[in-house]
Amino acid sequence: MEHPAETLRSKPAVLRRWRPQDIDVLDRLITDSRDHLLPWMPFAATHDRAQAERYLARCEEEWASGEGYHYAITSDGAAVGSCALMRRIGPGGAEIGYWLHPAWTGRGLATAAAAALVGAGRRMPGVDRVEIHHDEANPASGAVARRLGFTEVYRGPRVDPEEPPAPAETGIDVIWRLSRGHQADWAG
Repeated sequence: MEHPAETLRSKPAVLRRWRPQDIDVLDRLITDSRDHLLPWMPFAATHDRAQAERYLARCEEEWASGEGYHYAITSDGAAVGSCALMRRIGPGGAEIGYWLHPAWTGRGLATAAAAALVGAGRRMPGVDRVEIHHDEANPASGAVARRLGFTEVYRGPRVDPEEPPAPAETGIDVIWRLSRGHQADWAG
């Protein structure tokens, strides 16, 4: 199985693979970002160090299995957020997810991180589309997708009703896609 690189670059962001020894960095990053994450990320409501340790263990497992590739988003050497490229949307697909510490929003870092993950997805064997999913109440995620040339392909009831909703979510999912079918977008 071919994995993406452990370090990905897309100015101004550098992504580096999350490792178990990053527990202090991740715990502090989530704790400091908690109020910012609570509306959109259900894990923020129950965050503690043990949960962060379980997440980092899952990152290792998913990397080994090829299910997901989780990265710290860094800027000037400091971890400022988290992102992932995950194979959870069916055969041929990879989903991108991301979040930033509130002090680092508005600097192009989420867009740069997503661009780096799109590039990694393009190079992965068997991946023919990359998607970004978000609730319609989170237009910032939609702006990242638009800036990168994704096309909105779905707006409607929650795709995965088993996934716990976050407090600010409306239950209306928006799905954006880049695919091999649109060679100009995919070639990037």
